[in-house]
Amino acid sequence: MPKPKRIVLAYSGGLDTSIILRWLQEKYQAEVICYTADIGQGEDTALAEKKAYQLGAKNVFIQDLRDEFVQNFVAPMFRANALYESAYLLGTAIARPLIAEKQITLAKQCNADAIAHGATGKGNDQVRFEMAYRAIEPDMQVIAPWRIWDFKGREALLEWAQAHQIPIPKDKKGEAPFSVDANLLHISAEGKVLEDPAQPAPEFVYSRTCSPQEAPDKPKVVEIEFEKGNPRAIDKKRMSARECLEKLNKIGGENAVGRLDLVENRQVGMKSRGVYETPGGTIWLFARRAIESITLDRELVRLRDSLVPQYAALIYNGLWFSPEREALQKLFEHNQQFVSGRVRLQLYKGSITLLGRDSPHSLYSPEYATFEADKVFDQKDAEGFIKISALRLKLANAQKNQLTHKKI
Repeated sequence: MPKPKRIVLAYSGGLDTSIILRWLQEKYQAEVICYTADIGQGEDTALAEKKAYQLGAKNVFIQDLRDEFVQNFVAPMFRANALYESAYLLGTAIARPLIAEKQITLAKQCNADAIAHGATGKGNDQVRFEMAYRAIEPDMQVIAPWRIWDFKGREALLEWAQAHQIPIPKDKKGEAPFSVDANLLHISAEGKVLEDPAQPAPEFVYSRTCSPQEAPDKPKVVEIEFEKGNPRAIDKKRMSARECLEKLNKIGGENAVGRLDLVENRQVGMKSRGVYETPGGTIWLFARRAIESITLDRELVRLRDSLVPQYAALIYNGLWFSPEREALQKLFEHNQQFVSGRVRLQLYKGSITLLGRDSPHSLYSPEYATFEADKVFDQKDAEGFIKISALRLKLANAQKNQLTHKKI
């Protein structure tokens, strides 16, 4: 590939991308434009911008994507009830296609001939960024410094940062931080003290949730109203999807909801231990399933749930822009017109308890479900239903008996 003259870097303001910003200038003698997506990571973007200019950035672009992130990425993913390996709410994975899409757009506007990211060669994010790049702009040159520079590990990187007067942030223990990713949906932590999965995560790792021991002794009751699969009100106050997530993050964090200690299977083949905090998303998904339980047909739910692991894996593996993900999304969206109603939950020291749910589109019928006398269900009909349903078992048993007799 030709040596790039102008590079757009996905810049977070953290240690890795700050080092990469300086390294790209030295390596390629090129202009580096920093792109920072505000997706609710909670960091001071003004400080990140100032730091980028101090490190030699030609220009810095900061874009507020919080509403777009929740409405066009988080909400569709949750309408599919996606969980990776039945546990992870995909907080990091779902943000990458949006960042990549906007980074490509900026690169075109700035006539850049290359883009760069700070994902490591061991992680999933390199795949997620670059699969999105290829889907949107296949011919754009991609620079992944972690795969080509000479640094062998984090310690060598820190030494280079000190030699180049790049500020090294400190964690709560006054040490260089472990790997952290944050956005409006979640915050994750990996590495350092978390590399031994046999040891519990220290409390200082957590930042969005209090511990169950410190949570209030009084349960918190919250009501969430859904319209066509999306939260639209909390405690009867109308809100946007982003505002709902922010509110649920606050409520969940105060009540120790949403902690997850997971050893997951990375796409590159290794297992990795991560600690995730997703307070609002955990409540959102729990409430969604509650309202779906009374509004969606049984077989439709079974079909959808059989496809969810594949859908979640597509997002985890960076295939948001793939035709198969888009096709599955259309299937999942088909039933969301009926997913409307109210769910009442109780949050208490990390737990979520369902108190009630109702919907104008409910399929639940007290007339049919009652154990008392009714006029709509003839219990004698069940006998024929059972006989027909068991016919295949009867035939299978006869087949098995044939083999048994032959052996005798």
